[in-house]
Amino acid sequence: MSQVPERSELPTEDTWDLTSIYEDDEAWAAAYDAVTDRVDDLREYEGRVTKRPGTLLEFLDRRESILREVSTVSSYASLRSAEDTRNQEYQAMQAKAKSLSSAASSATSFLEPELQTLDRDDVGAFIEEEPALADYEHYFDDVLRAKPHTRSADVEAVLADLGEVAGAASDIYGMLSNADLTFPAVERPDGEAVEITQGNFTKLQKHPDREFRRTVYEEYYDEWADVRNAVGTSLKNSVKKDVKYARARNYETAREAALDGPNVPVEVYDTLLDSVHANLDTLHRHAELKREALGVDELRMWDLYTSMTGDESPEIPYERAADYVVEAVAPLGDAYQKRVREGLDSRWVDVHENRGKRSGAFSAGTYDTQPFILLNYQDDISSMFTLAHELGHSMHSELAKEAQPWQYADYTIFVAEVASTVNETLLTHHLLETVEDDDLRLHVLDEYLERFRSTLYRQTMFADFELRIHEIAEDDGALTPDRLDEEYGELKSEFYEPAVLDDRIAREWMRIPHFYYNYYVYQYATGISAAVAIVERILEEGDDAATAYRDALALGGSEYPMSVLETAGVDMTSPDPIESALGVYDEYLGRMADLV
Repeated sequence: MSQVPERSELPTEDTWDLTSIYEDDEAWAAAYDAVTDRVDDLREYEGRVTKRPGTLLEFLDRRESILREVSTVSSYASLRSAEDTRNQEYQAMQAKAKSLSSAASSATSFLEPELQTLDRDDVGAFIEEEPALADYEHYFDDVLRAKPHTRSADVEAVLADLGEVAGAASDIYGMLSNADLTFPAVERPDGEAVEITQGNFTKLQKHPDREFRRTVYEEYYDEWADVRNAVGTSLKNSVKKDVKYARARNYETAREAALDGPNVPVEVYDTLLDSVHANLDTLHRHAELKREALGVDELRMWDLYTSMTGDESPEIPYERAADYVVEAVAPLGDAYQKRVREGLDSRWVDVHENRGKRSGAFSAGTYDTQPFILLNYQDDISSMFTLAHELGHSMHSELAKEAQPWQYADYTIFVAEVASTVNETLLTHHLLETVEDDDLRLHVLDEYLERFRSTLYRQTMFADFELRIHEIAEDDGALTPDRLDEEYGELKSEFYEPAVLDDRIAREWMRIPHFYYNYYVYQYATGISAAVAIVERILEEGDDAATAYRDALALGGSEYPMSVLETAGVDMTSPDPIESALGVYDEYLGRMADLV
């Protein structure tokens, strides 16, 4: 039987290098103790941080020094835990790091309420007296912008202290889905047994044998059914947390609160939903084309991920995938391309799945560390695109850190998903234009269409579901598992009208960790829309457009997201990028229709 290896069985060169942060766990423990002893130093400034410009600058410098170390300590613990979520030592390490982060947030929670006793003229006078404060001008503007939604220092301290507890629903879900929930082994058509995992479920759903796909689908969702009450309770409480926090900060809705953080107009969210709902016929065209290509009377839920070629993805070993990605980003400039290669060669990436490893993929790291990318690589085209995606995040962080001081190096998710999807889009263009293997080109086109479907349409469907369940909670409705099934099933039926739905797919919401991230998913859909526009501009205009894009990435958090994207040449307050992306999707469907 094909089994998932233990962590100890993986080649070292295919794992990330955490010794670049701390030599070992003992060094981490020493760093943890050292910074823990410093956190309370920040509380000494409470009540006097805005008395003099020099005091404010002194505090901001000390805060940076301490929070940078807290961030590094927390990152190491989180990465260790991700390696094997079953490991009790790593669980404890991460729990301590979360407590430390919460304590640091609490120790600095007085800052924004005290800054908000100033007005913009006061801030200008402070900068004039202490010019070094000019580096914080955008930060001060952001703090003053949030004044109507910031509570007293005492209340802010309480809210900060509750941060660790507020994340309990997400933590519980993560442990349940990654560490405790196991799935059965199923027999492949060739007689070999394979264990279903969170990491390989989607790949198994792409198998050419339809009966095998059905078996995997049913076994997978039946396992989720056994924990539906636990997962339903965790999601209900996560949503309620979002609502309670929004109300505590004087927002009318949780969505308004979530979008106000990065200063994204709520209209952007509504424009996305409206534009996608108005173009569901294109998605339905994709479903019908797939049904015809597969030669089936009815498209079932276990057919959705299947290639229209009818075959499994060609095998793409990790090393070949890495080469393809490096070649694909050439339009972004020599320096960008070289840095990607160097990162791949210096163990940025934790490549393979192992038992207990966190599912999915992510890019992580801090201002003082290299990027770290978690994959569960499956030797297929989808995994290659995931590598390109996460490298987009990592390079975004690298360019921002290089250009910005600490306080502006971080960026909003709204912008982040543009950087990742630009790389995916460039990879598609590169492979379609350069690969001579017709079978591979066909699979690449199919993969890109699938990513369009799963990013623009599926994530918008998720965003609609997220809005619905938050509105139910805000109206004091009951978010039972049955109600969650009902709401999700209605949306699934609307989006996938040509396909045949069953009871199992109504519980798909159970397997989506992003529902715990408080209005996160819409940014994937807006991201691909912006990314398509940016790539089209780069391919048409060349170096000038590439430079504008890199400049946008280098801005980090020094400007608001809308302004960052304007630097790259995209206006996300308009429906035009979404409509343009939907047009590209339709065009690629036409190309596929001619080939299958």
